[in-house]
Amino acid sequence: MFSKYPAGTLSVTIIEARKLHGEDFMGKNDPYVEIYIDEDYKQRTTVIENSNNPVWNETFTFNLGESRKHKLTLNVLDKDKIGSDDIGDCKFDYEEAFNGAPIDAWVKLPTKMGLSNHGEVHIYVQFTPA
Repeated sequence: MFSKYPAGTLSVTIIEARKLHGEDFMGKNDPYVEIYIDEDYKQRTTVIENSNNPVWNETFTFNLGESRKHKLTLNVLDKDKIGSDDIGDCKFDYEEAFNGAPIDAWVKLPTKMGLSNHGEVHIYVQFTPA
């Protein structure tokens, strides 16, 4: 039987972010991104110190089975001396990548009310069938 969502590898590059909402009272954020499809398997970028427009260019891979969700969660956090502050998060639907064409997109980090956003993350998503 043909599966609409074939098994394979999802490659996600977190390229950069821009206009991140300042969480610290003084100075700029020390942002990093947590990325996951399943909360049991979170990956994360390195921390970029003192920047609201960080550049990471870090690639992460996810091995995908046939039946699954096709939403990627991006959670942008500000690293503090004790813990981290939430800058913003979003879910990105990567179903389009199954057609073979890579996705190059800026993803907005909406506020809780959805009227504005807390910045954007530039991602590049590519799927390779098994």
